[in-house]
Order: sequence, then C-alpha cells, then structure tokens
Amino acid sequence: MAVPHDAPASEAEDWKLMNHEPDPAILYPDVAAHGSLAAALQAVASDQGLVLPALAATPSDPLRHATFASVTPHRHGSYVTAWHLERSWTIWGSSHNRLMICGATKDLRELPPVIRGWAEGAGLDEIGQAAPFDVLTGRFEVPDNNPADIIASEWQWMLKDARDADWPEYQALIDAAYAEPTLRRLYPFTSHWALSFSSTPDYPFSPPFVWIESPRGAGGYIIREGRDDPAPVQVSTPAEAISIAADRIPAALLRAFTL
Repeated sequence: MAVPHDAPASEAEDWKLMNHEPDPAILYPDVAAHGSLAAALQAVASDQGLVLPALAATPSDPLRHATFASVTPHRHGSYVTAWHLERSWTIWGSSHNRLMICGATKDLRELPPVIRGWAEGAGLDEIGQAAPFDVLTGRFEVPDNNPADIIASEWQWMLKDARDADWPEYQALIDAAYAEPTLRRLYPFTSHWALSFSSTPDYPFSPPFVWIESPRGAGGYIIREGRDDPAPVQVSTPAEAISIAADRIPAALLRAFTL
C-alpha cells in the first residue's frame, strides 16, 4: 500500500507512522545492498543467465521502484514496484493505456523472465508461461487500436476478473452479459462493481443507458437507468437483468449495429 501521491509532506509522514511503514532498506536489505531495485533486478537476472534491458531507478524511491521499456512500440507503462508494508513486488505493463500484465510475487527471482519477455516483445501467452505467478489480465493486445478488437479484449479481461473475484453473483452477471450478442458488441465497464456499457472504448464513454448491480450474497440483481434512479428494478436472476438491459439499448445504437 502506497502513500497517497497528493498527500502533503507532513501528512505523508503521519500516514507512514500510523501504518508502521518500515524503512525500505530494512524491509529490502538485499535490494539496498545493490543501491536500487533496478540494479538488484539486473543482478538477479545475471545470476540466472538472463540479459535484461536497461532498467531505470526512480530517483524519488530507488529501492522500491524501477521502470523499463519494450521494443514493441505500443507497450508502455512498464515498471516494477515494491510494497510498502510487507515484502512483495508487483510488475505492471500496459498497451495503449490498457493493462496487459499485472502480478505480484514475494520472490524477486521470479521477475526477470517476465521483464525480459515483455521488453523483448514476446507474446502474452509466452510471458504467462514463463512467469511462475499469474501475470496475465485476460486482455489481448490490439496493436492498431481497432475499437472492435479492443471491446473483445476488454470482455476477456472482464470474464477473467469476474472468475477471480470470488463473487458468484458478479461472475454470473458478467457471464450472462457476455452471452448476449447485442451487449457483447458494446464496451463493458464497471463503477463500484456496477456494470454498464459504452458504444466506444475511449474515455469519456457514451452516456450509460443502464447500470446493473449484483449485491454480494443478496441473491438478486438491481437495474437502474442512472446511478441515482429513484425507481430501480430488482430481479432474481442474471438472465432477467441482462434481458432488461438489452431491451434498454437505445434505438439509434441498435440501428448502428445493422450498418
């Protein structure tokens, strides 16, 4: 857990004290011995016989943050960050501002194969096979940023995220939404776990025509026209919820599907 980026210096120090955040040199003495996380990763990779791309230490937090680049132009936002309150690392990699790889490990030695694969342009499946921990988000890369493929990719992330959420009602809702052909052509997104759809994958999204909530453990689904809908509809099954959502797709959007 990180200190909020916009916290004033005094508040940041108070946050650290309240959360008993240890000195990174104490929590990560092996990294401190190399002077930075970037250098420590290079040393671990060398021990494994791997050659990594240049990693850059983040000046403001060199023991807990390192960035690296990829030869693949549309891959960016690539970095490794160490946790503040316990010993662990997370690796992140994005493509066209959408997260493609993200995973956490307590073993620094598991990171070099993932870094090398992402940096050298290996396929996502290949990276996933090389990683001893789960790093794939479910999305697939869309090099040309084609909207239809981005929507399909987002659905794959949504399905995986629902499976991993340990929330049966939510998983059933996402599965039912994906099974509905008209909704599957729209970009799915959530806000506070409420499901909605956009005609475009680019932000700002098109005005939502429906919000569907799946309260955990409640055994039902709530459909709203807007987040502040004073008269929401409640049904008992995801199929009913999705049927109502499909019926609420604006006529102009339905006509666009036929063009």
